[in-house]
Amino acid sequence: MAEPGTRAAEAAADRGWRLRHLPVLVIASVLLAAVAAVAGGLARGADGALGAAAGVAVTAASYTLTTVVLAWADARDPQLVLPFGLGLYIAKMTLLAGVMVLVGATGWAGLIPFCLGIAAGVLVWTGVHIWWLATVHARRVHT
Repeated sequence: MAEPGTRAAEAAADRGWRLRHLPVLVIASVLLAAVAAVAGGLARGADGALGAAAGVAVTAASYTLTTVVLAWADARDPQLVLPFGLGLYIAKMTLLAGVMVLVGATGWAGLIPFCLGIAAGVLVWTGVHIWWLATVHARRVHT
């Protein structure tokens, strides 16, 4: 077992660990947005392409914002992670619900591809994050 404070000292020495996974996840989201735009375009034309790509972009922006804010909070004081995380979650879900209600009221043809883009973005972000933790991060921890 490590001495108390050892992990904190190691984390302080390696400031980039909190955001190290972010570039891989953003690249995966950009690639998914391109694929989603093509699929949405084939299914529903320009509105479908825009909707699907925007759905992926909303998910990626949301997760990126969460990652950056929580990394900042953890770097300041680990006790800030919970209040910042909960506050950000409530703000993001409220904003997303408002956007979905407003867009849904317009009858826009890209709404369904938008929703599917969000779902695909969540699945890909989560899957790539699990892959990163199980392979890349696991190798760093064990060496």
